[in-house]
Amino acid sequence: MKYSPAIASMSLGRAWVHDFTKKIKAASTSGFRGIEIFYEDLEYLARQIDPSAPKDATPSPSQLLAGAKKMKEICNESNLTIIGLQPFLFYEGLKDRKQHDKLIEKLHVWFDIVDILDTNTIQIPANFLPKDQITGDMDTIVADMVKVADLGANRAKPIRFAYENLCWSTYIDTWDAAWEVVQRVDRSNFGMCLDTFNIAGRVWADPASATGMVEDAENALNASLAEMVETIDVAKVFYIQVVDAERVDPPLDDKHPFHAEGQPARMSWSRNARCFIYETDRNAYLPAERVARAIIEGLGYEGYVSMELFSRTLSDAAPDVPETHAQRGIEAWEKFVKALDLKLKA
Repeated sequence: MKYSPAIASMSLGRAWVHDFTKKIKAASTSGFRGIEIFYEDLEYLARQIDPSAPKDATPSPSQLLAGAKKMKEICNESNLTIIGLQPFLFYEGLKDRKQHDKLIEKLHVWFDIVDILDTNTIQIPANFLPKDQITGDMDTIVADMVKVADLGANRAKPIRFAYENLCWSTYIDTWDAAWEVVQRVDRSNFGMCLDTFNIAGRVWADPASATGMVEDAENALNASLAEMVETIDVAKVFYIQVVDAERVDPPLDDKHPFHAEGQPARMSWSRNARCFIYETDRNAYLPAERVARAIIEGLGYEGYVSMELFSRTLSDAAPDVPETHAQRGIEAWEKFVKALDLKLKA
């Protein structure tokens, strides 16, 4: 099997706190070979290279394209492959179809950005807007995804879409729900991003529970992973993310410091308390390796493994945050390689 490590740019520090070039150099120096570009980093870089633009204004398409060009140059200098651009947020199932049309216009700009970044993948996380703004009607969701897939396929350089269930998404919050969408879209350029946190964080873990787990968690996870191995076509798995999370104690209720009004507990948990796999010193407790084994050994996945991270530690303004997080990520990757006996791509 052949694998390469990647890192999500968010895991090297928040866009407005740490310089993008410094984050890229930290990733490369630590040994990462690829990177997911987080759109927030692109917007911030676009503002930086155009000092005349208001700092709080949304960058124009021309500014974003200039930012993408600079971003590609920075990644090239550090020999980092860009494996994708994410996240194209709040797209499918919108009840406000005028907003849907605006997002399609935005998507065309993303297509041009992806061309400049010399990548071929856009990640779409499953919508987590409130139910009064989106529908769970599967026909609508599928039709929306067919729309983007066909637009991407018709580009001179075709673009793929990696759909990801989030464990707090309003409707598509499990891998099997996302897989149903992928099957019904039925386009070669529309597949999945499988994330150990979002799989385990829904079927096995519950940060609002006193135990940190759902009822009958082990049986639920075992059944889910067995079904995954029997169900998913690995050709539709475009890349994977391996990440763990902290056991929060006390439980994440409305009195917890991580709680944010209007956010599901799992979302607040995700934003504040993810950690790299095997970081037991940071209270990592998810069965992340078991989920990853199901994907790699069970499904036979080969390709990029992204060590994605969101954490309150990323807002720390200390200058060594990019370096320390990159080093933590590569140490976790090396342990993962050893545990699964992965044969790495040369």
